[in-house]
Amino acid sequence: MKPSLSLLRLLPLVALLVLCGCRISYKLNGAAIDYNVYKTISVSQFPIRAALVYPPLQQTFENELLDYITRNTRLRTIDSGGDLQMEGEITGYSLSPQAVTENAYASRTRLTIQVRVKYTDNKQEGKDIDQTFSAYRDFDSSEMLTDVQDQLCNEISKELVDLIFNATLGDW
Repeated sequence: MKPSLSLLRLLPLVALLVLCGCRISYKLNGAAIDYNVYKTISVSQFPIRAALVYPPLQQTFENELLDYITRNTRLRTIDSGGDLQMEGEITGYSLSPQAVTENAYASRTRLTIQVRVKYTDNKQEGKDIDQTFSAYRDFDSSEMLTDVQDQLCNEISKELVDLIFNATLGDW
């Protein structure tokens, strides 16, 4: 059976209507930002207020946070007075034994870092957050902390930044 001429003329029109009527929208980075409203963000320093201090951690964390925001949003970072503001402090840096062997020695040690974040939305009320985020990594107790500290701090900082981004700019 041969399709009629009028049916063949309608087919492109139907296809066009179907395509125009459907809209697929997704964001690869998870950011939920209305760029018509929000143009800038100011990120303050995150000083270390923990009992145990590893000085390079502050710079590592701050750089990771700023880089992540720059890579995953179109917000312009400014020193102060942004449409969105993020400030906080590193409140915890601790070591704890995790796995104990039969001779009562720890075979694994956990490095935990906590960061308190105060996120302020200067354009919309009710979006502010004041929350502490925590992440950790375990390492073999036979390793010296000084040998693995930089790598662990980098990994933990990446995880913390991901958690912070999702809770603030990602609006999860």
